[in-house]
Amino acid sequence: MNITGLGWTGTRTASAAALADFYTQVLGLPPTRQEPGFWVFTLPDGRNVEVFGEDYPGKEHFTTGPVPGFAVDDLPAAVEELRAAGVELLGEPGPTWQHFRGPDGNVYELVAD
Repeated sequence: MNITGLGWTGTRTASAAALADFYTQVLGLPPTRQEPGFWVFTLPDGRNVEVFGEDYPGKEHFTTGPVPGFAVDDLPAAVEELRAAGVELLGEPGPTWQHFRGPDGNVYELVAD
């Protein structure tokens, strides 16, 4: 597996609107996409930081705090390495990501670079 950098970060929180406002007002990140309970902020390098409200569907497994996504140059091969190592995969791979649980119990992600 070749990790090329931090490729994505997402947070599911009961304070989603407040966190999105903090990202905008304090950190100066304008949202590049917004819908009820969901915000995307694109960083200058083109990678995304996302905020999910507690009721936003599809991220129910984000229960351990912010989820960092490690960018890899070959996602299918990296997922197979996780599988071979006995790592708990969460859900099916998306077109550009795969969530997994680390040995600390936290949720992490691999994301195609």
